[in-house]
Amino acid sequence: MSFSIRLTDTEKALAESYAKLHAISLGEAFKQALFEKIEDEYDIALAEEAYAEYVKGGKQAKPIEDLWKELDLEDDVQGTDNVRL
Repeated sequence: MSFSIRLTDTEKALAESYAKLHAISLGEAFKQALFEKIEDEYDIALAEEAYAEYVKGGKQAKPIEDLWKELDLEDDVQGTDNVRL
């Protein structure tokens, strides 16, 4: 199967540059990008479904700091403000 798309000169230059950087054809670059996008959206849909089931089951998330304490890792990780916990 083949298809064509219209690109501006800027879009074409960017796509060609990307393909050259990765040593693949322009067609392969578009094919990879398409399937990566499909996979990403599928993964997001699965994650949203799993989270909805998680919440529906009455479960509730805990702060990450609680897990660190439980695993005795609090001295090995940094908080979001880059201060060692």
